[in-house]
Amino acid sequence: MTKRLTLCADDFAQSGSISAGILQLIDAGRLSATSVLSQSPHWPELAGELKARAERVDVGLHFNLTHPFDAPVKPLSHWLMKSQLRQLSLATLRDEALTQIDRFADHFGRLPDFVDGHQHVHALPVIRDALFDAILRRWQQNPLPYLRSPDRLGHPGDNRLKALVLRSVCTNFDDQARERGFATSPWFGGMYSLSPQADFPALMQAWLAKIPDRALIMCHPGLPAADASDPIAASRGREFDYLAGGAFAELCLKHRVSIARFQPEPAVAA
Repeated sequence: MTKRLTLCADDFAQSGSISAGILQLIDAGRLSATSVLSQSPHWPELAGELKARAERVDVGLHFNLTHPFDAPVKPLSHWLMKSQLRQLSLATLRDEALTQIDRFADHFGRLPDFVDGHQHVHALPVIRDALFDAILRRWQQNPLPYLRSPDRLGHPGDNRLKALVLRSVCTNFDDQARERGFATSPWFGGMYSLSPQADFPALMQAWLAKIPDRALIMCHPGLPAADASDPIAASRGREFDYLAGGAFAELCLKHRVSIARFQPEPAVAA
């Protein structure tokens, strides 16, 4: 049986080189989704290029609280600690989510197909509640977007401690999302160290051997660029080269994997 995989490139619009690489992979049929950093100053000029490809891929919002653009932000450690202690303002976070949703829609011409989060902040306690509220306010007359559930992580990549922490801080996100009527994927993967030493092809082999139908894997490709502000620039180039190459296509054939847009879970007959 062919297994459908939503392969999602994160960080569209973070930079020109990242976005150009993602667009090339979309054109080659190697991606079926990408999530946008709508705060980026590059987003207004890039939105049209992505919209021209919107029939081939899901286009989502990459909700951001940690990557600096025009305004100062707090590091991930701040959000991890404050969310676990429930010391965050629900109203402030809801307003920020609404702002990013609206900036996405202003330039793309419609609401996103899905929502995930930069460094998975969308799934942290309090932040998730603010995001649920913001989405339900904006999608009153539209089908709800699907959500990425980090607590459904199905493979630890090359860092078991990082995987354990992620699952722990995002506990019950999937259940709470589904209770509110959001569709989610039954299996999430793609997490790894993003270090120069990481063996991305071997990791992809392990992920594709394990995924069920309708799985979602994130990736972070981009064209090579000398960007001192991007700590994973080297990994982006290696991911791009592998995903664009023949070895990845052969791996998909071997494991009977079809790169496909997200498919909600079939409704159960009453």
